[in-house]
Amino acid sequence: MEELGKASREGPIDEKTVQLIQLVASASIRSEGSVHSHTRRALEAGATKDEIYHALISITSTIGFPTVAAAISWAEDVMLNNDE
Repeated sequence: MEELGKASREGPIDEKTVQLIQLVASASIRSEGSVHSHTRRALEAGATKDEIYHALISITSTIGFPTVAAAISWAEDVMLNNDE
């Protein structure tokens, strides 16, 4: 288990991309709390709002429009609060 944690922190994928992957995975399982968390983490890792929208929109054909629309709404909870 320790090696798994090390591999996930030290792999070839940058943190922003890891968080965007985690974000779309969270959206696919309709986990509102995880979408909030990974949106926040993606922003902290340097992702732009456009990149977050693009990541979510790009999985529409895989998880369906209603699920993506819900995930966008959850991501906007964080992004709109981040503006203040």
